[in-house]
Amino acid sequence: MDALHGQTSCGSLLQKLQLVWDEVGENDEDRDKVLFQLDQECLDVYKRKVDQALKSRDLLLQALDYSKMELARLASALGEKSIATSPEKTARTIKQQLAALAPTLEQLGKQKKERINKFADIMSRIEQIRGEIAGNLEIGQQVAIPQINEDDLTDEKLRDFQSQLQELEKKKRERLKKVLEHVSTVQDLCSVLKMEHFSIITEVHESLDDSVGKDHKSISNDTLSKLDRTIATLNEDKTLRLKKLQELATQLNDLWDLMDTPTEERSLFDHVTCNRTASAEEVTAPGALALDIINQAEIEVQRLDELKYSKMKEIAFKKQTTLEDIYAGAHIVIDTAAAHDKIFALIESGSMEPTELIADMDSQILKAKEEALSRKEILDKVERWISACEEESWLEDYNREDDNRYNSGRGAHLNLKRAEKARIQVNKIPGLVETLVAKTTAWEENHGLSFTYDGVPLLAMLDEYVMLRQEKEEEKRKIPGTKALHRAVTEHRP
Repeated sequence: MDALHGQTSCGSLLQKLQLVWDEVGENDEDRDKVLFQLDQECLDVYKRKVDQALKSRDLLLQALDYSKMELARLASALGEKSIATSPEKTARTIKQQLAALAPTLEQLGKQKKERINKFADIMSRIEQIRGEIAGNLEIGQQVAIPQINEDDLTDEKLRDFQSQLQELEKKKRERLKKVLEHVSTVQDLCSVLKMEHFSIITEVHESLDDSVGKDHKSISNDTLSKLDRTIATLNEDKTLRLKKLQELATQLNDLWDLMDTPTEERSLFDHVTCNRTASAEEVTAPGALALDIINQAEIEVQRLDELKYSKMKEIAFKKQTTLEDIYAGAHIVIDTAAAHDKIFALIESGSMEPTELIADMDSQILKAKEEALSRKEILDKVERWISACEEESWLEDYNREDDNRYNSGRGAHLNLKRAEKARIQVNKIPGLVETLVAKTTAWEENHGLSFTYDGVPLLAMLDEYVMLRQEKEEEKRKIPGTKALHRAVTEHRP
């Protein structure tokens, strides 16, 4: 209708133009020129319209090509193989094809934005942790948004970054655990050494303070390295202090032993001596290696060291008495006066350290005990021999008193019992003497010394006894005849 209306309008106008030309008397040639011009102008108008239509079509085709390319690129970047990349093939016109592509492009565009956000979040966290480990970030500082490759936003790539993040988070947890363990170790060492741990730990890094949350602790390589060095320094201090305290504890014990210090007084320094044989790892009590404890021990050692000179004579002569008692118990004769003079001279001259003097006397006491122990078996037999000799002497006196032997007076039965026992002991003397001679000889050969008893060689005593016994035996053999003659004379007297 519009086209027909247009033709009608053009025709009426052409008729009106003809009427005007008729009135004017325009010739045919001029009329043809005008009509030709009108035809040309109409052609130009149509041509322009056709050109405009072609350009519009080309733009639509370009948009369609771009949409197809964008769809393929998005699908490839997102790894969406299941999405149809040519949904426009079912459409007929270009605009229909574009309309068919639009929903899919919009959907993939949203997915791309979401995927980019996920990548940005994960990659930022990765860079955050890497920066914390490297020490490139201040506490609380956020990393810049990383550059994202929008051509590879696939699930596989996302999982790869997620895996990296998980590994880094695990590493971060392990480092944080290690940092906290190191901080705890520093606190424990400072407690034992009685040192202020706050300044030491914050010197390593300010975030290691207890008031700072775990998520804001520094886990950098530098922090861990400084913590290792700090712990090593504190352990070295601990070892040196323990060594010093153990030396002082040993000195205290030596001085206490030297001066026979009572247990009550020693117990005042139990906190010093309790770690005398402990290793550094075993010392964990708070303040156990504090400097004031070491100073206290040093002062006490100095006090006792000064005191020991004033008590040295008392201690030395007390030990000398012990030594003399051991020798007396072992029946060894020593020159006690000379020993006393020597001790007195050594103390007065100061030529020997008191501890050396006491150690020397302790050595003498130990040697005396060993010597007494080596003589014990022989001495026991000597005591038995002497006891038997005493009984032998009593028995001889008893036998000489013929009248008393048969006396039935008071106590006679007791003497008879003793005499019976004495005879048994006396009969054992020869065997006992023989054993003593053998053991004494062996002892002298083993020690290269003469075995003396109260200053007299034992073998000489035994030899003398054997000779006296032999003389007595010879006398006894003569006595029976004399006694019989004396008895016969007595009996025949009127």
